[in-house]
Amino acid sequence: MSQPAGGSAIKDVVGEDVVTRDVAIVGAGPVGLCLALELAALGLTVTVIDRAPWEALASPDDDGREIALTHASRGQLAASGVAIPEDRMAPIREARLYNGDPPHGMTLASARGEAQHGIGQLVANHLIRRAAFEAVRGDERIELITGHGVQALNGGADWRSVRLDDQREIPARLVVAADGRLSVTRRLAGLSAQVHDTGQRLLVRRMAHSRPHRQTTWSWFHGERGLALLPLAGDSASLVMTLPPHDAERLKALSPTAFATEATRLYRGCVGEMTCLDALHDYPLTVSHADRLVADRVALVGDAALGLHPVTAHGFNVGLASVRRLVEALASHAGTTADVGAATGLASYARHHRRAIVPLWHASRALVALYGDTRPPARLVRHLALGAARRAGPLQWLMEGYLARH
Repeated sequence: MSQPAGGSAIKDVVGEDVVTRDVAIVGAGPVGLCLALELAALGLTVTVIDRAPWEALASPDDDGREIALTHASRGQLAASGVAIPEDRMAPIREARLYNGDPPHGMTLASARGEAQHGIGQLVANHLIRRAAFEAVRGDERIELITGHGVQALNGGADWRSVRLDDQREIPARLVVAADGRLSVTRRLAGLSAQVHDTGQRLLVRRMAHSRPHRQTTWSWFHGERGLALLPLAGDSASLVMTLPPHDAERLKALSPTAFATEATRLYRGCVGEMTCLDALHDYPLTVSHADRLVADRVALVGDAALGLHPVTAHGFNVGLASVRRLVEALASHAGTTADVGAATGLASYARHHRRAIVPLWHASRALVALYGDTRPPARLVRHLALGAARRAGPLQWLMEGYLARH
């Protein structure tokens, strides 16, 4: 399959035969691709670079992960041309958090009345990736370079150049790192980050079950172990387990039948007896936070800017919010479309996005630390916090407002 040609509105020439794009995006995940679509809609020329081969991006494997989309994120995807069929989404009507064994938990958010779509929808990660790639592939303003990684960043007075592993140079007015929480582009740009390997593993698997989930997500914390259940279509759900390595290896060694029995026990029969629907997927658990979001003609988006713990369930939504804020900042500053990498627009983006993500980063770290602490004082604090939260309507209102806006 041949790659599509690049965009036509070339702005400048660096050297004899090398054209300068407006924007070069490193990373063809959903965040990078959505950014490409929104920038192209502004009339900018965009090149997207990814080390994965074309075939892997066009038809991504099912990695077992489910993405919780807020209504704002779903609208942003649709506006960008990323079409996900309604019947491939599973609504969420309520989200609950539990502190170990007690039967009462905290309602983080709940759909009021008879809202058709609840507080959000769950969509398989590979479906979002495929839909985003299809949208970009159909846009002649966007050039795709696949199967090549980035080796270096160079630059001049009004441009940066991405050097690929085949020694090609891709000059652009702006380079955007959308290559994940371990971003190579971020490092090459000299932007430091706090990267924390939690030492834990993330196991995910889709299961069928005998009792209804009532379109409710559940999260439990038991010391080092965190368990979540995400409601899918019909009587099925995705199990998400945050585990120490020895627990993860024990579960990985089980047969599907034995795994289902153990999962039913771990989840306390909350949805009845379980059976496995597909393969078990295993991921290392690393979180990250960039100290700065921009450098000279470089910006960070998605997980390259903030890689959250899955307990927040908001990683992809925050990534899409970074796209929205960057596009808004670039579009709202005079002269930005003439020079998209100008410092004024980037500074505006960094200021607005940092204001949103710094509290989220600290809150998520504090939540994980509190719920991972097995000492009696921490258990008491968790118990009191949940008790207070159950009685505090404003807390639920604030959480629901956050879900609606982000």
